[in-house]
Amino acid sequence: MFKRLIKCVLAMSVLMIFGGTNVVYAKEIIRIGHNQSSNHPTHIGMEAFKEYIEGELGDKYEVQIFPSELLGTQTNMVQLTQTGAIEMTVASNSIMETFNPDFQIFNLPYLFESPEIYHAVMNDDAIVGPIFTGTRDSGFIVVAWLDAGTRNFYLTDHFVDQPEDLRGMKVRVQQSPTNVRMMELLGGSATPMGFGEVYTAMQAGVIDGAENNELALTENGHGDVAKYYSYTLHQMIPDEVIASVKFLDKLSEEEREIFEKGFLILQKTQQESWQEKVKEAKDHAENAMKVEFSYPDIAPFREAVLPLHQEVLDKNPSLRQVYEQIEQKAEAVEKEQNND
Repeated sequence: MFKRLIKCVLAMSVLMIFGGTNVVYAKEIIRIGHNQSSNHPTHIGMEAFKEYIEGELGDKYEVQIFPSELLGTQTNMVQLTQTGAIEMTVASNSIMETFNPDFQIFNLPYLFESPEIYHAVMNDDAIVGPIFTGTRDSGFIVVAWLDAGTRNFYLTDHFVDQPEDLRGMKVRVQQSPTNVRMMELLGGSATPMGFGEVYTAMQAGVIDGAENNELALTENGHGDVAKYYSYTLHQMIPDEVIASVKFLDKLSEEEREIFEKGFLILQKTQQESWQEKVKEAKDHAENAMKVEFSYPDIAPFREAVLPLHQEVLDKNPSLRQVYEQIEQKAEAVEKEQNND
C-alpha cells in the first residue's frame, strides 16, 4: 500500500512539474503515459502522433509523452486517465476487460487463425466499435489499437512443444481470468503478476517462464534468463490506446477531426514499426542472447483450450454476436486469400 502511495505521489509530482508549462507557454498540455521504453513501437507511434498534432494545432496544444511507467503502472495510468489527470495512456486488454467484460473476447486463445484475420477484425469498426466506446461511463474510450504480435511460451530450461511440457510449470500470465483458465486447460500453473516483475521472478526461480511476444526477450531482457522460446501462437491480443472523455468532449468539431486522424497515424506507425522491431528482436535474441526457438504443432494446444470459447460465451451471452461476426470476417478473409 505504501509503495503504491509513493508511486501515485511521484506520478502526480511529475504531472505538476510538467503541467506548470501551461503557464509559460499558454498551451494546453496533452499528457500521454505508457509502460514501454522509448525504443518500443508504442513510443514510436506516440512520437508520430505528437508530430502530427503539434504540426496541425501547435499554437494551442503541446504533447508530452511519458514512457517506461514514469506516471506509474498501467493500472495507475488508466486511473489517471479516468479522472482526466492525464489525457491518454495505453492499456492492456486484460485491464480493459475489468471495465467492460466484452473485451474478454480478444483474450480468447486461438480466436484468430492468422495475423491477416486479426488485423481485418480489429480494423472493422462494425465489430470493435461498440466495444471500444463501451467504457465511456468509466471516463475513457479506446481511440486506437496497437499490434502486440503473437503470444508464445518461453521457459528457463526447456521448450514447450506439447501441452504436457507445461505440466507443473509456473508460468506468468496477464492478470485476467481468461488467461488463468487458459493455463489450467493447458496443464500449467498460472501465475498472474505485473509485467515489470517477470524478469526478477524468472531469475529467482519464482516462476519457470512466461508467455509474450519476441520483444519481451530483448526490450525487457527476458532472453537473459529464458532461453527456450516456443511458437505456440496461442493469442493475438491488442493493446488499446485510451483517451479521457473529459478531454475528448471539450474538443471542437474541427479539432476532433484532426485528433481522429492523429489516432490513425499513431496506430499505423506503431503497427509498421512493430513488424520491423519483431524481426530485429528475434535476430538479436537468437544471435546475441543465444535464445533458441522451436515451432511446435499447435493443433494439440488449440484442442486443449477451445472449450474456453464456449465457457466464456456461456458466461457472457452478449459476446456471441461479436464472436459470430469474427467468424464471418475470418471466412471472408480466407475466401479472399484463396481467390488470390
